[in-house]
Amino acid sequence: MKKTAKQAPPVFDDQRRSTFRAISSTLIVILTTLPFMWIWFQFVSENNITGHLLGKGNLFMAIGIYAILIIAFFHFFGAFRIGTNRASEVFASQILGVFLVNLTEILISMAITGQVRFWDNFLALYFMLTIFQVILLLIYTKLAVTYYVDKFPPMEVLEIYGSYVNHLAEKINDRSYLYRVKSRMSADSSMSQIESVIPGYDAVLINDVESEKKNDIIKFCYGIDKRVYFTPKISDILTRSASVLNLFDTPIYVLTNGRRWVIQSAIKRAFDFLLSLFALVILSPLLLFVAIAIKVNDGGPVFYKQKRATLGGKTFEILKFRSMIVDAEKDGKSRPAKDGDDRITKVGRWIRPTRMDELPQLINILKGDMSLVGPRPERLEHVEKYSEEIPEFIFRNKVRGGLTGYAQVYGKYNTTPLDKLKLDLMYIQSWSLLLDFQLIVETVKVIFKPESTEGFSEEDSQKIHDLTGK
Repeated sequence: MKKTAKQAPPVFDDQRRSTFRAISSTLIVILTTLPFMWIWFQFVSENNITGHLLGKGNLFMAIGIYAILIIAFFHFFGAFRIGTNRASEVFASQILGVFLVNLTEILISMAITGQVRFWDNFLALYFMLTIFQVILLLIYTKLAVTYYVDKFPPMEVLEIYGSYVNHLAEKINDRSYLYRVKSRMSADSSMSQIESVIPGYDAVLINDVESEKKNDIIKFCYGIDKRVYFTPKISDILTRSASVLNLFDTPIYVLTNGRRWVIQSAIKRAFDFLLSLFALVILSPLLLFVAIAIKVNDGGPVFYKQKRATLGGKTFEILKFRSMIVDAEKDGKSRPAKDGDDRITKVGRWIRPTRMDELPQLINILKGDMSLVGPRPERLEHVEKYSEEIPEFIFRNKVRGGLTGYAQVYGKYNTTPLDKLKLDLMYIQSWSLLLDFQLIVETVKVIFKPESTEGFSEEDSQKIHDLTGK
């Protein structure tokens, strides 16, 4: 019979942190809403036609709608996550949130006033408002993050590791303001040893531990109110979208294997077609400028084509702006870009970090080869070799490859194939148009994350070389 752990008070002061975040979120809403309130009051005072817009009820309604929009958009994009995300990520989310809220507010303001003729006034007012709000948020976010790091020490974590060698502890320690992996312990240790050590830490990281042992550790931590972080197995991700089947007195989950119905596929295709067409029209001057810059730089071809795999293993030629020298892989061997790679051209050094080299794939999307959002289409030789090492890698081909996706937003250029697979499966299993919209917008934030374009190290390149046999 297993012993029951005694209740232990948490060392990590989560309550104070939650209180700080709640106060911080409230202040952010106030800092963005008050300038709008002043602008709105000034506008209706000077342009009011019927006099009803100056009534307290209408004023509070207009301000209330704006505050609700701020809360909704900021929550959606993670703009309140001070103390959780990096300051640059939070600020990028705030810029996106403010921009979209004020864009939406132009339409709402015209509806409230009943005067479409004021659209240019609202456009000018909300443009200035956006700039003012961005400055306020930049100052506040910097101060709030500094205060958080100063007042709240990082969480002390115990890592319990399995047989799979990875660098997860180093990645976690990289967020030094949040976590510190203070000690490591093998999952081969007995449960009694593990249970005796866990209470001395704020949280436990279960790093690729076999399921039975992982379940025992999770249940023990749950019993003593200890926070747990764990790396999911592929089966864990596949069951995320399982729904409850309430037909019996025994709990049953049903998994539909990430299949999309015909109507869902049709809606997503229409979404891809319309948005890619719109983006090509809007971005055409930028695309022309980049094309000219590439041609002027070394006189070589503007585009780079490569065979990739997509839905059902179908192959197509992906289109990119050329960012490397001509014949960078003239022997046909795949060589992932490394930090400081001398094959990258001068133009390539600024179109790669900003992802502009990927923009010609809007043509692939228009043709139906790709989707706006989905797993990144892999090179054919990589699919073949990765699938030998990780048989589940072919699960990515259940949907069309995408220009952006879960792995592009939350991963890095040098994220391992296994981790990319897990991220892509998380998308496949939880797909919705709302998720597509969120990932499209959050792709902009990737520009603010220098590590997202971090090249492969010599060690990583050798691993890829060994894995692909190239």
